[in-house]
Amino acid sequence: MMKKSISISLFFIVFMLHSWAQSPLYEVRAGNEKYHENDFVAAEELYRKSLAKDPNTTESAYNLGDALYRQGKYEESAKYYAAAATQAEDEETKAKAYHNLGNALLKNQKLKESIEAYKSALVNNPKDEDSRYNLAYAQKQLKEQQEQEQQQQDQQNQDQEENQEEQEEKNEQEQDQEEQQENQEEQQQEEQEQQKEEQEEQQQQQPQEQQVSREDAERILEALNEKEKEVQEKLKKKKGKAVEINIEKDW
Repeated sequence: MMKKSISISLFFIVFMLHSWAQSPLYEVRAGNEKYHENDFVAAEELYRKSLAKDPNTTESAYNLGDALYRQGKYEESAKYYAAAATQAEDEETKAKAYHNLGNALLKNQKLKESIEAYKSALVNNPKDEDSRYNLAYAQKQLKEQQEQEQQQQDQQNQDQEENQEEQEEKNEQEQDQEEQQENQEEQQQEEQEQQKEEQEEQQQQQPQEQQVSREDAERILEALNEKEKEVQEKLKKKKGKAVEINIEKDW
């Protein structure tokens, strides 16, 4: 009877160990040991195995978020903190999950989302001073970020206005230069046209001047010829009188 009883007891223990190994809590406990040893990679692997067995295990999701957070994987850790906060049934666990979710979002510079997470943590646990402090810090960071963004926007607008003014001034200068160039070209063209007209007038006047000069020369020559004829006529008359002989007729 004793041997039979022992056999039954041993069978029961083996059965319990087998059932425990099939439970997701087995990996959770093993993962917790690795986590406390600062072996966060191994802990992550075990927590993932636990979730593979039961995706709705709040402790697995929460602890996996912790293991990822310790490795600096803030975006992925926020995913599992959010899942733990949604699955948790008690307010204390919800408050912790939302608190850690706010931390992960804050590390990832998602300030608005982190503020909402801290607010949710305080809704579930109004006495949580850590969440209250982190909420104030996140709100301050958000305000400074918005002020900085506003300053950058103002500076960008100012730079755009200055660039626009410089461009407008440059355009005006270029336009003035173009107008000045056009005026110079028009003036040069007018001067060239005027010179051309003067040259044409001179070319037209030269033959007339030459023609007038020839006519004057011909009239002068003709006048001289006429005068010379008169002089010759007078000389002939005077000479005829001087040599004139009166011959009486012999009847």
